[in-house]
Amino acid sequence: MKRIGLLLSSDPNFGGTFQYSLNMLDAIASLPAARYTPVIAYVDPVWRKYLEPYSGMEIIDLSWWQEPFPSCDLWVFPAQEGWDFQKKVPVLTAVHDLMHRYESEFPEVSEGEQYDLREEIYRNICKWSAGILVDSATGRKHVHESYGYPLENIYVLPYIPPQYIHHPSPGDFDRKFRLPKRFIFYPGHFWKHKNHLRLIEAVALLSRDLPDIHLVFAGLEKNGLEELWQSVEQFRLENRVHFLGYVPDRYMPELYKRARALVMPTFFGPTNIPPLEAFVLGCPVAVSKIYGMPEQTGDAALLFDPNSVTEIAKCVRRLWTDDGLCKDLIRKGKQRAADWGKKQFNQRLQDIIAQLTS
Repeated sequence: MKRIGLLLSSDPNFGGTFQYSLNMLDAIASLPAARYTPVIAYVDPVWRKYLEPYSGMEIIDLSWWQEPFPSCDLWVFPAQEGWDFQKKVPVLTAVHDLMHRYESEFPEVSEGEQYDLREEIYRNICKWSAGILVDSATGRKHVHESYGYPLENIYVLPYIPPQYIHHPSPGDFDRKFRLPKRFIFYPGHFWKHKNHLRLIEAVALLSRDLPDIHLVFAGLEKNGLEELWQSVEQFRLENRVHFLGYVPDRYMPELYKRARALVMPTFFGPTNIPPLEAFVLGCPVAVSKIYGMPEQTGDAALLFDPNSVTEIAKCVRRLWTDDGLCKDLIRKGKQRAADWGKKQFNQRLQDIIAQLTS
């Protein structure tokens, strides 16, 4: 019987990392009981409510832990942090991206001590981890070429959508949000690397020919928001571009369902979660042709150069005007979601754990 530990250290403000941790919790809890004993450890008390359905498992509160780190045959750390080299335990660690190296021009990953802090964490992860989880073949290549970590110990485990995407929408949605009848949707905190600006410029290009086009953003205020407001005013798009601010998870599915399409011009990868959410919910997708995004979306999305306002505008126009294209993308997206979901994710993780503990 192998003891498999899972360290839950992120909080909801970490967004994708937190949702990834929830999916990992489900996967660890689903390991065959005849072969594995799950051990769930958490650092932040916020995790207590999420652990209530798992009360029959061994759960450890590490917020007060002063003793040696709990013993397991393998620990899984989903939050790409340095606990593995601090505690000297056998660890399978997730590395979600190395964009501080590949897109270092963005201040959010390079300003001040950000770059050096990230380098210290990732170098130590690669020094001490028994294995590393990545989202794609591109992520695997990045870890290997950046830190020389052996390719045979880097395991590709593609993302799946967060669990909330399958929940029914709350009944108060229409009281909470006043949305245009049709709109292009882009969820993402307002970091400069998210590239909201070029999407606004693309809509400005199209606004004369497509007078009914609207753009809806959802996310927290970050270093790119002020520039976006200025751009909206410059192009006189105040009635076309809608900022919802932070949207709680329970409302997100309905936004995808009502959107004409998801358009995501991000500069960061290797892959991203919103296209997977859109696939499940029947929302057509256009995304940046960067890193592992073509690998993630296959033929279920339109691809464009995120530096090109013209290419973004061309994709937006096609999505806005071509019902047949949207119907085809929805079909392909749903099939892609069916081919890789929770069942496949859980099985792939089980296979990786078996290899590392054999």
